[in-house]
Amino acid sequence: MLKKLFAMLGLSYISIVLLVACGSSSNGPNPIHMNATNFVQSSITIKKGQNITLINDNLFVWHTIANGTWKNGAANPTREVGVPKINDVKIGGNSSAMIGPFTNTGTFRLYCPIHTGMNLTVIVE
Repeated sequence: MLKKLFAMLGLSYISIVLLVACGSSSNGPNPIHMNATNFVQSSITIKKGQNITLINDNLFVWHTIANGTWKNGAANPTREVGVPKINDVKIGGNSSAMIGPFTNTGTFRLYCPIHTGMNLTVIVE
């Protein structure tokens, strides 16, 4: 009887650990996943007034998100008119951050100035 109790407790513990570890995979609207060095998808199309959720799937790597883009291997911090000001939003390992709302239509660019070439295009319709 005691062995069954410990087995059930062990399985419960493993289930809880897995749920916590996977919990950031779909938090928030319009999810954009990030791996160690890039956005998993390079663009997203959303409706005016919506937010995006940036999800860092790598436990050991941090990202810093800002307005701008990488061009020819050089960081180019720029901010298009109408985009929310995003200045060094830190997203730690295995966590997420919501950006927005995007209240104007247009094409907006975000990037991680730490990781060369890590660009995201947000198209707002």
